[in-house]
Amino acid sequence: MRATVMYGAGDVRVQEVPDPTITAPTDALVRVTYACVCGSDLHPYHDLPDTPEGRRMGHEAIGVVQEVGADVTTLKAGDTVIVPFAWSDGTCAFCRDGITTSCVHGGFFDGAPSATQAELLVVPQADGTAVAIPDGTDEALMPSLLTLSDVYLTGYHAARQGRVGPGKTVTVIGDGAVGLSAVLASRELGAETIILMGRHESRTELGREFGATHVVAERGEEGVAKVMELTGGEGSHVVLEAVGHMPAYEQAYGIVRPGGVISRVGVPQYEEAAVGFASLFGKNATLTGGPATVRAYLEAAIPRVLDGSIDPGRVFDRELPLDDVAEAYRLMDSREALKVLIRP
Repeated sequence: MRATVMYGAGDVRVQEVPDPTITAPTDALVRVTYACVCGSDLHPYHDLPDTPEGRRMGHEAIGVVQEVGADVTTLKAGDTVIVPFAWSDGTCAFCRDGITTSCVHGGFFDGAPSATQAELLVVPQADGTAVAIPDGTDEALMPSLLTLSDVYLTGYHAARQGRVGPGKTVTVIGDGAVGLSAVLASRELGAETIILMGRHESRTELGREFGATHVVAERGEEGVAKVMELTGGEGSHVVLEAVGHMPAYEQAYGIVRPGGVISRVGVPQYEEAAVGFASLFGKNATLTGGPATVRAYLEAAIPRVLDGSIDPGRVFDRELPLDDVAEAYRLMDSREALKVLIRP
């Protein structure tokens, strides 16, 4: 089969690799029909060291079950399933608490021996991971359903962890697909004012359509000053940080309101960060976020897509075949594309 393999920064290839096979009774083998490139895939695209053995890429997928292990009871061959970016058993203490990304038998598809930018995928812990969608679902809904494997539900996770709700002022930092998804989720959760910090007009326009009431193109101290002006000097009840770089975090603690919440879902590209009196402590601010617990939200989100309540698939603005995945990475890295749908 063909699969995406990264050998170092900027070195993305599609090549023939052995077909994956079921090795555990809890596995399922899935033929991938929809995949995509994620903004977090660009981090290794920028800085992955030379990796002679290669790293398998991709962590978002919809596909058709080909075969299931002997212990799989909730899925069968022929089911069309959404595969979240992390696998989980659904039964451990952390899964029962809804923290599925910390499952004791879990893991992440990116970099795993079988990843999603490929023709075939082995899903470990299939009963606790993959979720079937109804037979006969309109193909036009597949892009939006694909966002439930990561990007939309990552935005939703940011908003939920940030305690977004009616009457709240929310600021979203980042106009990538996750940031725009956070805008849409904030609207769904009833936020009164939604400020989107981004400077790419085609993206911020979609952000307005998703529910942003204001757009701030300025960055750094100028951006902080603009948000403070818009909020009457009080700051934002909730800040959703969807970038992962230090300047975005610095903006976040600059604009969060005393007693407010910063929720981060941009994968942090740093370990040391300000948490002292001038940043968080003095404001009684809360810092939260983390890898989205997508699996905990999936069943509730699927009907929202199927009945047209939300259309998060609008974040896909390009579609390419798997053979052109290197071009998909280039387009996203150069900001020529917001998010690229991949068809194996």
